[in-house]
Amino acid sequence: MFVDSHCHLDRLSDQTHGGDIAATLAAARAAHVSQFLAIAVTLEDMPQLAAIARAHQDVAISAGLHPLHTPVSEPSVADITDAAEQYGAVAIGETGLDYHYADSVPIDIQHERFKRHLLAARELELPVIVHTREAKQDTLDLLREHSDPRVGGVLHCFTEDLAMAREAVALGFYISLSGIITFRNAAPLRELARQLPLDRLLIETDSPYLAPVPYRGKPNQPAWVVEVAECIANERGISVDEVAMQTSVNFYQLFRAAAPDAPAHVKQALAQSGLL
Repeated sequence: MFVDSHCHLDRLSDQTHGGDIAATLAAARAAHVSQFLAIAVTLEDMPQLAAIARAHQDVAISAGLHPLHTPVSEPSVADITDAAEQYGAVAIGETGLDYHYADSVPIDIQHERFKRHLLAARELELPVIVHTREAKQDTLDLLREHSDPRVGGVLHCFTEDLAMAREAVALGFYISLSGIITFRNAAPLRELARQLPLDRLLIETDSPYLAPVPYRGKPNQPAWVVEVAECIANERGISVDEVAMQTSVNFYQLFRAAAPDAPAHVKQALAQSGLL
């Protein structure tokens, strides 16, 4: 089985099974994807995400505000924690820093927003989902200062360097790889996939964005997380089954609130590790 640890089910393209979420999830399940984490971009998304999760037992959700979104008003720590508790989120985010588009949201606002999410995650003891782009040092500094190493989180859709990945792992974070790893110009990411311990990796689609080869240019979908796993397996010289199993166990180790809904064989592996 595979887990899509980061997808935007409420933002699927009309070109993906006609925009039908149920059909999209059915196609993914047919490809042996058995768990989905649907990520919030705004707190206003939460009711729709919660409705998707109620309709599909294998969908979990997060609560947060993307660093590049401009809300009507900035959410407080209490706003974030209240939304997470009200809608049953298993994680906080996505949040973080994006300096590539710093003109969209000023850096000082991004910092304060990221800090509030980290404080909310600490308060609820939930992992945090971090978006980071061209903000290596500030991201690591804020994680050191405000994240809870006992709970940790994930640097999603990772595109930075191996040194940053290793520092994040030392802080208790996982590294999630997306379809970008299959791109022709992504040799450094493939090297990272070989170098990092497999027990610190997650896989994701970030759908409907960043479709992997051979689907590049099309709207992405959760079924294609398998392509990410196959690329990692090829780079490491191991079976795709091993990548699928370990990244699934990693997912439930991190997002423990989702673990009760894990498939039986994954629950067995978690129980053997003392995590269930």
